[in-house]
Amino acid sequence: MTMDELLNEVVPQEDLERFEKKYHHELELDGEVTTETKFEYAFCLVRSRYTNDIRKGIMILEELARTHPDGRRDYIYYLAFGNARIKEYTSGLKYCRAFLDIESNDQVRSLEQYIQKQSDLEVAKGMAVAGGAALVLGGILGLGIAMARK
Repeated sequence: MTMDELLNEVVPQEDLERFEKKYHHELELDGEVTTETKFEYAFCLVRSRYTNDIRKGIMILEELARTHPDGRRDYIYYLAFGNARIKEYTSGLKYCRAFLDIESNDQVRSLEQYIQKQSDLEVAKGMAVAGGAALVLGGILGLGIAMARK
């Protein structure tokens, strides 16, 4: 499976609903959610088709990475993954590099290369749009000047 396919794969809605229900059930029952349930729910959220779900998953994973060093490696990978899905390339690269500081991993290196490539494409698109806007503005100014001379 290519990185593009992996990043575009969406969690089945029933999986998301099941883990969301489990998360809220634990929260209502004990006022506390287990680390495992938080991770399962966040894992589903970052694979959702909805940007708000992905952002919510990222927030849960950030909290887990801060408070539970045991699973930090997995949390950091899915933080990179989630950020790449919502085109937050700078954050995605930051998490890839943090993971690679912990250990070498081909899948994370592949994700890092993918994010860097997408980031470079976004910059190139931005420059093309800015260049096009400058040409249009220059044309309008030139036309205005030509009309003002008449």
